[in-house]
Amino acid sequence: MTLQIITTPLAARGTPPQRQVSRPVAPDVLAGVLPGPGRDRLADGPVLAVTTGQQPGLFTGPLYTVHKALSCIALAQRLEQRWGTAVVPVFWVAGDDHDFREANHTSFIDAGGDVADVVLRERAADAPQRPLWREPCGPEATQALDRLAAATPDSPFKADTLAWLGRAYRGDRSLADACADALHALLGPRGLAVFRAYDVAPKAAAAATVLAGLDHTLPDGLTPVLLEAGAGRDRLRRENGAFVARRSGERFTRDALARIAASEPERLSPNVLLRPVVEAVLLPTVAYVAGPAELEYLPDAAPLYRAVADGVTPQAPVPRWSGVIVETRIARVLAKHRLALEDFSGTPGELEGRLVRESLPAGIADALTSARGHLHGDFGALAAAVAAVDPTLERAVLGARNAALSGLGRVERKVVASLKRSRDTVLRQITHARAALYPHGRPQERVVTLASFLVRHGPVLLDELAAEVARGMAAS
Repeated sequence: MTLQIITTPLAARGTPPQRQVSRPVAPDVLAGVLPGPGRDRLADGPVLAVTTGQQPGLFTGPLYTVHKALSCIALAQRLEQRWGTAVVPVFWVAGDDHDFREANHTSFIDAGGDVADVVLRERAADAPQRPLWREPCGPEATQALDRLAAATPDSPFKADTLAWLGRAYRGDRSLADACADALHALLGPRGLAVFRAYDVAPKAAAAATVLAGLDHTLPDGLTPVLLEAGAGRDRLRRENGAFVARRSGERFTRDALARIAASEPERLSPNVLLRPVVEAVLLPTVAYVAGPAELEYLPDAAPLYRAVADGVTPQAPVPRWSGVIVETRIARVLAKHRLALEDFSGTPGELEGRLVRESLPAGIADALTSARGHLHGDFGALAAAVAAVDPTLERAVLGARNAALSGLGRVERKVVASLKRSRDTVLRQITHARAALYPHGRPQERVVTLASFLVRHGPVLLDELAAEVARGMAAS
């Protein structure tokens, strides 16, 4: 391998999973799981599950989506070995999410070592907020893939990486389905069950739990239930015995929402607090692998378990693995300048300025000034002494002085040019290191897509990453 993987543990703390009674997964739920080893194990009698999830993203989104999935796999394997019972890792593709601005782009490191962005397209501000399972990739998907192909370096692994993404991100596929397919192709062989929770069958299975959420009002004055209405996916609030869509203002009776749940269950969905409750109802979950933001709000979901799913045990929240992929070219820069990852998290320009100052040889400016002073002084004294002997020789002495000063000037210019080259080299090195480690001033895993590294390193990268994730999850 021409890279190293550095674990950067999350500060958040989780809860150790407790063994529960295994139970079968209902056929309606299984209908939303993509075919593969994970689905086969879910269908093979009573099981337990470890879950994680993320909204869909272009080209599987930033690295932490894959980090979540690998963390889920590692934790499920560890619990299965400990308990001696089947524990299946499940990835909940949150295709109900409607934040297209978060899902329509990704970033990668281009052939020149700079961070590059690719955007599918923009959604008009006044357009309905459609869930991502209704948002087609469109012809822009091919253009986005072409941009990735043109800007990344050639390698023996590039064609396979582009083909993997091309099979999933097709114009006729929704962004949610494309992301689900890509994750399934990548990690399904490792046992991950990719769950399209937005499919009609699991939606119907979840409908009763979602409807029960209408009876619970959150501190923001809204229910934890969303409905696709005139303005797209919209939160509902209780008002005078009815439920009103926050943006469109449309009113629905409880009976009307029940009819929608029966005939069009895909229009109803839980918010971020109700979703883990629905998940625990549909799947025999013992743990949810989460990122920092999720770990902060999951405790707020506790009242919903009691309110809408009495008797369902909340899953234990477990922090996902977090880390950085450091390629050899970047590792060399870190070693050369004795830098750590934390050095890149400061104010932009601060690190660069310090390294440029450290690259300048001490005393050069003072030495040049001193040499120039000595030439003026010494040749001046010589000219005066020579003039006393033969006035016609004074001009020759001053000519020699000027020649010496000119030579010193040439030396100075060469030194300055050399320092400029050295400074520019340092700045380029740090710019490329920053692009790789903290693109756009954010941690690598929150910006760069896995494809950026698969193009360069191929499948062995995933093997190494999975091994490091397993070590990190075992130590947590």
